[in-house]
Amino acid sequence: MLQGKVVVVTGAGGGIGRDMALAMAREGARVVVNDIGASVAGEGSDAGPAQAVVNEIRAAGGEAVANTDSVSQAQSAQQIITSAMDNFGRIDCVVNNAGILRDRFFHKMADEEWDAVIKVHLYGAYHVSRAAAPHFKAQASGNYIHMTSTSGLVGNFGQANYSAAKLGVVALSKSIALDMLKFNVRSNCIAPFAWSRMIGAIPTDTPEEQARVDRIKQMTPAKIAPLAVCLASEEGRDANGQIFAVRNNEIFLISQPRPVRSVHRSEGWSPQSVASHALPALKASFYSLDRSADVFSWDPI
Repeated sequence: MLQGKVVVVTGAGGGIGRDMALAMAREGARVVVNDIGASVAGEGSDAGPAQAVVNEIRAAGGEAVANTDSVSQAQSAQQIITSAMDNFGRIDCVVNNAGILRDRFFHKMADEEWDAVIKVHLYGAYHVSRAAAPHFKAQASGNYIHMTSTSGLVGNFGQANYSAAKLGVVALSKSIALDMLKFNVRSNCIAPFAWSRMIGAIPTDTPEEQARVDRIKQMTPAKIAPLAVCLASEEGRDANGQIFAVRNNEIFLISQPRPVRSVHRSEGWSPQSVASHALPALKASFYSLDRSADVFSWDPI
């Protein structure tokens, strides 16, 4: 499905990124495997993980190169795209998957913990996407696949930084889809449910938390790859500006924000009439923080 295409996958040294890179290569893509080889918290560097995935791809008869530049800075992100151009002569798809975690309850979060996560997830998605944009525009084709999270879509405990970044990625993707539609460039998001070392950092201090993690362990990263490959191919041409989720063998299309209810008052509103009429009328449609009431039983990750 991807014969002749060149794909950049960031954060591809392990987990979901690794499986997407391998799947892209199996379908004929030439792949830039980007990973700085850092810890889950974004510390340190190691060229080994990216090269190991490249070795797997080559052993299976595919083409790939390793890249260890950071997504968090514009100049280094540019080098990721330059690697694709220098080695393969073009770029057809960017998969923004690189990520780190610095989990902390909001009232205890440090500025550095906020900045580090926003830099990798949101700035990283922007920098790599922006670096590829001139090439996509010039060739009148291109494809962005951004990894978001249900932590951003519905919220999660102890992840204000990660949740804000991941919902920001959704807004970025939708704006890219609008801005670059006339150049035949698509942009979509995937919210994955899958066990990885990032999920392995979730606290398991209670039996309920341990049971939650045990459920997630059944969802392997390889389950995410088929949707990513399809979206990267010409078969995915009808999807643009969409948000998908994958949970084991389920693929979801996530609803976009829309008004759910309105109230009107011909004489206008005062704070008192808002309290006495508007909020009571709207209350039945309020979003519930009780996730057990959610019809899809979302377990945000």
